[in-house]
Amino acid sequence: MELLFERSHSGRSLENIPATTVSEYQLPEQFARRTPLDLPSLAEVDISRHYTELSHHVHGVNCGFYPLGSCTMKYNPKIGEEIAALPNFTQIHPLQPAQTTKGCLEVLGLAQQYLCEITGMDAMSFQPAAGAHGEFTGLLLIKAYHHSRGDGAKRTKVIVPDSAHGTNPASATMNGYTTVNVPSNAEGGVDLDALRAAVGPDTAALMLTNPNTLGIFDKNILEITKIVHDAGGLVYYDGANLNAVMGLVRPGDMGFDVIHLNIHKTFGTPHGGGGPGSGPCGCKAFLAPFLPKDQIKENAEGYCLTQPAQSIGRVRSFYGNFLVVVKALTYILMLGAKGIPEAAQGSVLNANYMKTKLSEVYDVPYDGFCMHEFVLSLEKLKHETGVSALDVAKALMDNGIHPPTMYFPLIVHEALMIEPTETESKETLDRAIQVFMDIYHAATADAESLHQAPRHTTVRRLDETRAARNPVLKYTPDKD
Repeated sequence: MELLFERSHSGRSLENIPATTVSEYQLPEQFARRTPLDLPSLAEVDISRHYTELSHHVHGVNCGFYPLGSCTMKYNPKIGEEIAALPNFTQIHPLQPAQTTKGCLEVLGLAQQYLCEITGMDAMSFQPAAGAHGEFTGLLLIKAYHHSRGDGAKRTKVIVPDSAHGTNPASATMNGYTTVNVPSNAEGGVDLDALRAAVGPDTAALMLTNPNTLGIFDKNILEITKIVHDAGGLVYYDGANLNAVMGLVRPGDMGFDVIHLNIHKTFGTPHGGGGPGSGPCGCKAFLAPFLPKDQIKENAEGYCLTQPAQSIGRVRSFYGNFLVVVKALTYILMLGAKGIPEAAQGSVLNANYMKTKLSEVYDVPYDGFCMHEFVLSLEKLKHETGVSALDVAKALMDNGIHPPTMYFPLIVHEALMIEPTETESKETLDRAIQVFMDIYHAATADAESLHQAPRHTTVRRLDETRAARNPVLKYTPDKD
C-alpha cells in the first residue's frame, strides 16, 4: 500500500478553506520556518481513498470476533459516541470558570458516584489517562500514605504474583519500589504460605487483580488482603478484569484499599485509535487526602472542584480524558443497576461456554469454572506437531478472527488467553469454536500449512523479531 507521500503529485491540491474574515498575523521572523513544510500534494479523492483503504487493513470489534484476553474488547455502543459529541461537551475549555461548566462537573460527579458504588471505593480521580497511568497514580497514593505515617523509607517492596500483568512491576519500579514475586498455587491463585513469607515491615503493598489473568477468582482473597494489612501494607486492585464481577462483588469489600479502572474497556468506551483511554484511580476514604488536585465534590449548589489536603499534585493536565468519561457514564446509565451485573454474568457465561467446548481437544492447564477469560496451553500440541501458539494465532487471522493474547501469562507455556466478552452471540462463539477445532485438526494432519499462515490477509507472516529490533519509523523519500 502506498503512503500519502508516495501518492503525492506536485501541483495537486485541495483548497476549500473559506477566506478569512480577520486580519492576517505575521509570525515574527525568529519563529518562521527556514525551509518549506514537507507535505504531500493530494486531491480530496486521493485522501479519501487512502484512508478507506487503510480501514480495510484493520481488524476491529466492528469487523469481527476479537477475543483478546485481559483486554475486554467488547462492542462499544454508538450511543456513547453520540452523547460525547454533544456541543455542550465538546465546545468547552478546561480553563473556563467552574460556574460555566456545571454540567460537565456533574458528569464527573455522577461518574465518581457510580464507579465508587460499583467498586466499593470512597473517592476517585479521573486524571489518569490509561490503566497503567492509573496504576502509577495508585502507588503514588500508597507511597504518600506511608510517608505521612513516618515509615515510607522502610516500606520499599511491592509484592506481585507471578500471574500479574506486566504493568504491575513496571509501575512499582517507576515509583521507586523493589518488586517481590510470589508464586501461584496449584489452583492458580496466590500461594498463601509464599505470601506470608514475603510480607514484613518492608512491605508497601500487594498488587493483585481478582479474577486474575488465568480467569480464576481467588477464593482466598479475604485471607490474602488480611495477611498484607496485618503486615502494615496496603492492597492495590488492578481493575483490568473488573468486567467479570462488576455489579456482583466489589473490590472494596474484598479488602482492597486503592484501585484503577480501565473504563476504556470495562465500561464500553473505545480503545487506542478510537480512544483515548482513561484509567481512573479510586481509593478508600483514608487515602482520599492524597488524591491528585481538582477533585469533584458535591455541595448545596451542585458540583465543585476541591483540593485534597495532602495531594500528590497533578498526574495529568486538567481533569483527564473527559469525553471518555462521558461515554462510560452513558454506558452505566444505559445498563443501570440491573444491566451492569447482567453484562458481567454474560461475559462469564460466554467464557465458560467456549472453554468447555475447546477443552475437548485443547489442553486447559487450570480446569474448572472460569470467570471472564481462560487460558489454553499449546505446549503438548507443539511438542507433538511442531505447531505453536503463534501458528494458531496466525491461522485465526485467515478466518477473520483477531488472535487472542499470546504467550501470557508467563506461567503457562505456549499460552493463548481468550476473552469472548458478553457482547458476542452464541452464533459467533460457535463459529469461533469450529475454527479453533479446524485449526487443531489441521495441526495434526498438515502442520506445514499452519507454519505458512496467514495466507489471505493483506500482508503475510511478518518478521516480528526484525520489526521489533529494527523498526522503520520515518519515511525517507526517494531523492532520485
